[in-house]
Amino acid sequence: MKILVTGGAGFIGSHLVDALVAKKHRVFVIDNLSTSFKKNINPKAKFYKADLANFRKTETIIKKEKPRVIFHQAAQLDVRKSVEDPIFDAKNNILASINLIKLTGKYKVKKFIFASTGGAIYGDTKNRPTPEAQSEWPLSPYGVAKLAIDKFLFYYNKVHNLNFTSLRYANVYGPRQNPHGEAGVVAIFLNRMLDNKQPIINGNGKQTRDYVYVDDVVAANLLALKNFKKTGIYNVGTGKEKNVNDLFWEINKHFQSRFKETHSQAKPGEQKTSCLSYAKIRKELGWQSKVNFETGIKRTYRWFRTNHQLQ
Repeated sequence: MKILVTGGAGFIGSHLVDALVAKKHRVFVIDNLSTSFKKNINPKAKFYKADLANFRKTETIIKKEKPRVIFHQAAQLDVRKSVEDPIFDAKNNILASINLIKLTGKYKVKKFIFASTGGAIYGDTKNRPTPEAQSEWPLSPYGVAKLAIDKFLFYYNKVHNLNFTSLRYANVYGPRQNPHGEAGVVAIFLNRMLDNKQPIINGNGKQTRDYVYVDDVVAANLLALKNFKKTGIYNVGTGKEKNVNDLFWEINKHFQSRFKETHSQAKPGEQKTSCLSYAKIRKELGWQSKVNFETGIKRTYRWFRTNHQLQ
């Protein structure tokens, strides 16, 4: 099957490309390499360096390749940058996505699988683990953008019969995550520790997240592809909360606990809690996470230790 993976040089996207290539699909990648790395791209995948915000170039590629399926992983991922520059975020996460969805009808794409977010869409809620039926009150332009595309996909399904699956990821971590930026606390902590620098915890460190390992996220995407005609929105999380202090100490174990727990001022507007229910995706697609937190951190540490100087 001919498949496009946007953001296929990135953290999650490159793992997804590897899995699709292993299943003998014909894969091509669109990525602007702004926060990703060409070396991540599977050599059996065709690569186009392009920005999805360039509508004309995007259409030229889609017209040439004619994919049957699009996995839309590309995004402006930095929540804090979205707060600082919401117009930039909207151009990259709303307008570029709408253009891509619009092209599905013109070039007969049969399935659209979207990397949404659960962590940023629901906002702080007492209903945890949070189900998909929870009212969405995102606390950042990034979360607003992802929600907008979820709604746009619903419209395109009803009006244009586009099969879509929107996967609302929890906090994904694992090998290849970019440690240079504001997102991805696991990668940031590991990178600093491997540089023998003290990691800094924002605020009191009691803010919680649902950490899901990248291989489990790829498995959810593959099930969305397998269930080709299944349309809907699904959380992809573990249903378990970990606070940042606990995360720090779990990583610190791999450094003989030599780093101290060090805090700085809390970041304005940072979400306090996030934990996703996976009951719906387990029931309808047969997915649940298989890699527990300790194992995932160990695997991630080993990869970062081996590849640290290459980051």
